[in-house]
Amino acid sequence: MSKIKAAITAVGAYVPEFVLSNQVLETMVDTNDEWITTRTGIKERRLLKEEGKGSSYLGIKAAQDLIQKSHINPADIDCVIFATATPDMPVASSGVYLASQIGATNAFSYDLQAACSSFLYGMSTAASYIETGRYKKVLLVGADKMSSIIDYEDRATCIIFGDGAGAVLFEPNEEGFGLQDEYLRSDGVGRDFLKIDAGGSILPPSQETVANRQHFVEQDGKTVFKFAVSNMADVSEKIMQRNNLSHDDVDWLVAHQANKRIIDATAKRMGVDDDKVLMNIQRYGNTTSATLPLLLSDYEKQLKKGDNLIFASFGGGFTWGSIYLTWAYNS
Repeated sequence: MSKIKAAITAVGAYVPEFVLSNQVLETMVDTNDEWITTRTGIKERRLLKEEGKGSSYLGIKAAQDLIQKSHINPADIDCVIFATATPDMPVASSGVYLASQIGATNAFSYDLQAACSSFLYGMSTAASYIETGRYKKVLLVGADKMSSIIDYEDRATCIIFGDGAGAVLFEPNEEGFGLQDEYLRSDGVGRDFLKIDAGGSILPPSQETVANRQHFVEQDGKTVFKFAVSNMADVSEKIMQRNNLSHDDVDWLVAHQANKRIIDATAKRMGVDDDKVLMNIQRYGNTTSATLPLLLSDYEKQLKKGDNLIFASFGGGFTWGSIYLTWAYNS
């Protein structure tokens, strides 16, 4: 009997209707379309504007899209992992609520938080559940309502982030397709370079923290960019070397959509041509936990059974890594 691999067998996605373009941002902060596009590659991003709706709403929509397209019975799902950096509320798991709302009545669920690497780490976790043989269907959802933690008076961050969600289903595969290898890393040196100061156990919310605008994302852009460029490229190159993959063997680079220059640098180190690099940052910006599944959804029809995909991400903390996966189906 061949070894069980964990394969992605279905994808789904959702982005809000409201579009925040660079032209609109020009009226809000001291910036312009050329500056944003040149430095990030972003032209617009989507925002969830409806009152009372958070990241779980985005994730539910993405999961429902997957369920509708794949015709699976939600009751057959064994586990739901919700990758997010912006849960609906503290303590109560957003993933548990999501699972109940989509009808995954027989699944256990929880949240997974590793900043922009949350979905990548979630892929590792979901695949491990499948490879043990204990579970047959694991739903991994990545969703973030970044607009809820962004200061739209801070031009260093408000130009980058958007809201969105994506979902993938992992199932056993005995043909050899699925997750082949992973190289995941983290380093606490990054703790102070990309963070939200208040709202946690160190600095609980108070009138003072709100007045000081300490509940918004702060980023040391130059430092984060430097670490992201070197580390995303390093792990992507390493996973190719470990699996004896040449640039010709790589069919697609599925990189976290934080900055086009970081993605380009990673592709260059790997020797991968531009036409093999999945890119949608220009439309969505950085949706944190949602970037990787949104790419898979947008490009699903171009992915062919047996294609070699290299995933790469980098996030606050710092967290980063790369995964080598072979695609298991034709759309």
